[in-house]
Amino acid sequence: MRPMGAFSDTEIEAGRRLFAGDWHFLSAAGSLASVPPTSAPEIAFAGRSNVGKSSLINALTGRRALARASNTPGRTKELVFFGGADRLVLVDLPGYGYAAAAKSRVAAWTGLIHDYLRGRTTLARVYVLIDARHGLKDVDGAILDTLGKAAVSHEIVLTKCDQIADALLAERIDAVQAAMRKRPAAFPDLVATSARSGAGIAELRAAIARLLAERGR
Repeated sequence: MRPMGAFSDTEIEAGRRLFAGDWHFLSAAGSLASVPPTSAPEIAFAGRSNVGKSSLINALTGRRALARASNTPGRTKELVFFGGADRLVLVDLPGYGYAAAAKSRVAAWTGLIHDYLRGRTTLARVYVLIDARHGLKDVDGAILDTLGKAAVSHEIVLTKCDQIADALLAERIDAVQAAMRKRPAAFPDLVATSARSGAGIAELRAAIARLLAERGR
């Protein structure tokens, strides 16, 4: 698997320490009115239904069941907030695209995602998760458009990278990076990960630690 980005041993260790403390559920919000008050930097994870957001959060925090992972698309129906010991908040967003629910409910979740992304002042970065087996899809464009128009810092994370051959993964990385270069608000690099094998998890932790250091946290 080809590594993305260059991180020093010091940054890898900073990432490990950032996620090594206690992590716990804070709250779940089904509407903007029930979103918790802004207090700490937030890192949000967006992506199509069943792309692996919950599994990635569990891998980052080293907790097997912090976020509820499911093979059923649309299981996460609210914005779910998790707090760490270092005053960092992780946000698991409902999956967009296909979900095993009524279209009206899916539309409501999608609207909530876009409203949150446009208006959250403590949002430090959004990681948009893309299944490495499938690459970017048209449905990803709406979220990326919202992030670009709102000038929200965002970056691509490829998930399930252990499930495709290395040559195909390299092609997928090149294709996604080429597409993202057309989006000025997007962070130019990406991180290739596997929650199952642990590949890329240390690098993603380091990337988040670097981001917070740059913001003076």
